[in-house]
Amino acid sequence: MLIKCPECELQASDKAISCPHCGYPLKPDAKPRTPRNSSKKRRLPNGFGQISEIKNRNLRSPFRAMITVGKTDTGRPICKPLKPNSYFPTYNDAYAALIEYNKNPYDLAPSITVKELYEKWAEEHFKTRTQSSVRSANAAWVYCSSIYDMRIVDVRARHIKGCMEEGTVKDRHPSAATKTAIKSLFNLMLDYALEYEIVDRNYARSFKVSDEVIKEKTTVKKGHMPFTEEEMELLWDNVDQKRYVDAILIQCYSGWRPQELGLLELENIDLENWFFKGGMKTETGTDRVVPIHSKIRDLVVQKYKEADTLGSKYLFNYADHRKISNSILLTYTRYQKGFEMVRDELKLNPDHRPHDGRTHFVTSAKKYGVDEYAVKYIVGHAISDITEKIYTKREFDWLKSEIEKIK
Repeated sequence: MLIKCPECELQASDKAISCPHCGYPLKPDAKPRTPRNSSKKRRLPNGFGQISEIKNRNLRSPFRAMITVGKTDTGRPICKPLKPNSYFPTYNDAYAALIEYNKNPYDLAPSITVKELYEKWAEEHFKTRTQSSVRSANAAWVYCSSIYDMRIVDVRARHIKGCMEEGTVKDRHPSAATKTAIKSLFNLMLDYALEYEIVDRNYARSFKVSDEVIKEKTTVKKGHMPFTEEEMELLWDNVDQKRYVDAILIQCYSGWRPQELGLLELENIDLENWFFKGGMKTETGTDRVVPIHSKIRDLVVQKYKEADTLGSKYLFNYADHRKISNSILLTYTRYQKGFEMVRDELKLNPDHRPHDGRTHFVTSAKKYGVDEYAVKYIVGHAISDITEKIYTKREFDWLKSEIEKIK
């Protein structure tokens, strides 16, 4: 009677002491037999593939593993090299690779769709990428829905360009940066498909991003600007009426970057001693302690309670997540969307951008005479003065008194 090996899931006799394929002990209490010939090569089951030795050549890995992908009209197997590695130093290494492959075949059929390829590619590619890279790829991918069900072998440059120019998400067309991300996405996906011999050419690399897109992406924008007194009054007047106004005001009195706001964790918010701890990007900007200005303490407490109710570990959370994602993390893109909504609805200067709250903080600090080193400590800028950087130890109470100079 045949049973299934719990290790390699191949069939073996119920009388076998160990699996003939992988050596797993099927009867661990049985006395092992003395092998007849320990050097004998193990035979592969039918349809598992082939192992051949390349002789008469000085190779470190002379054993080639081939997988079976079909049969000819006469019944002979059709084989192709195991991917991504097909050469091994010993027969048993090649044998083990084929066993592993047949436990979970990862060969991709030519009929695979664009969506199926994306899922296979992402599963492997995202393991070594940052969260930012993953978000960028996913953001580009949603604009490609028109070709999700196409066979990848049928995709040509015109289809990729169509996603870049005509792709839509909730009636929004991709920005210049997103168009570039779509191009990069297909560059990598089709490289992956080429490696596994699904396609014979990467059509994404057959064209370049147009000059118009490059010009749109690299157009020099106006510099960051602080809010005027009238704009600040308008923000305070609407803090209870419009979402994200509180985040902008907190940024104006603390100097956090937009990305840093979204990563502030509740465990790093001290409501007794009134300080935040967070930051990113540079050595001086990471894990810095920023006093909570008295004008925004009520706002911070309110955000803290909201986050606690949501069960989120972050102080700021994204509200519009019903259809796009289950995540409520306030990413830069989401903060930008909220910021622009506030800017446009309150009719603030249309040139304002998400970093302007940080600019407003620095500008206000200089206006009200905050010590320049206090400003650098708070916003996470590098200090070049050796005496200040190495020998001067500042107390937190000093930072608190300095930040309170801002009105």
